[in-house]
Amino acid sequence: MPSFLEFLPLVTTAAVIDSVNFCAFSVLLLTIAFLFSAGNTRSKILKVGGFYIAGIFLIYILIGLGLMKALYSFNTPHFMARVGASIMILFGVISIVNEFFPAFPIKLKISASAHSKMAPLIQKGSIPTAFFLGVLVGLYEFPCTGGPYLMILGFLRDNSTFIKGAAYLLFYNLVFVLPLVITLFIASNETLLGKLRAWRENKNIRIKFWSGIAMIILGIIIFML
Repeated sequence: MPSFLEFLPLVTTAAVIDSVNFCAFSVLLLTIAFLFSAGNTRSKILKVGGFYIAGIFLIYILIGLGLMKALYSFNTPHFMARVGASIMILFGVISIVNEFFPAFPIKLKISASAHSKMAPLIQKGSIPTAFFLGVLVGLYEFPCTGGPYLMILGFLRDNSTFIKGAAYLLFYNLVFVLPLVITLFIASNETLLGKLRAWRENKNIRIKFWSGIAMIILGIIIFML
């Protein structure tokens, strides 16, 4: 059985790609902006943002463990990893197409109806609602950004035990939310918040394009392993 360290580069790469394609950034920045406008202190913003990220982390862990439990009950070597890789390649293609053809009907983002449900939670700005908002964002965005996650789950099912796979899953999700944690600490400075939002809007096309390319490449690598 391969050592735990052997698959860390692959798991880390997939988690980074997944986090870059993260719909949750916009919701986090919107929440922070609202808290500033309501006169909240930096410590309050860090607490609310921290619970928001914790909600996302928890729901992704639970989704991952549930899917992993289901995958380990099937005796189909390599099949699930290739299914996950295929989905990841498809998501990569869609991500690229969305940038060049905005009218393309399939989009990898949280729907407008979901945003309308999240708006009242953002308005409350409390710690419990921030945690629930994180859970809600995780549930809504998983179908449109879960390609790398599904690929890694399939790969782990074929190459590790359930316990080792669960350890990789924990590591994956820590890397997955790390950019959000960094963003929270940066954006909790009101001066930097506006610059960060402007930078994200200006770089949005390039980020989505290159994350789409990375998903396609990583999916092809899984097929070759």
